[in-house]
Amino acid sequence: METCALVGDKLDIYSGNDDQIVPVLSMGGAGVISVLSNLMPYETSLMCKKFFDGDVRGAAKMQMEYLPLINALFSEVNPIPVKAAMAAMGFCENYVRLPLTTMEPEHEAVLLRYMKELNLI
Repeated sequence: METCALVGDKLDIYSGNDDQIVPVLSMGGAGVISVLSNLMPYETSLMCKKFFDGDVRGAAKMQMEYLPLINALFSEVNPIPVKAAMAAMGFCENYVRLPLTTMEPEHEAVLLRYMKELNLI
């Protein structure tokens, strides 16, 4: 927000945190660099489209609906959770290079639960 206040419309600002997509857009943000979009590209795009089309409530509703999954995707260092999620969807193997390790089992269980609730797996 401080950056927005300092530069106004002279710099495009993108949300880098999926839990803040709609709040950043509401402060003049131009879009999002998203982890969630790896799993839900259409929905992430739709959330932004709704906002830019003036359906702020619809965008906010989507943001809140996906918040548990977003939190699970950020429960460990990136890219560990998104790699586990993509593997669960059949896109890759759940392998990361050292010094990273695979997801902690309790965190992975939460991630998979939310993915099932959203019919991603």
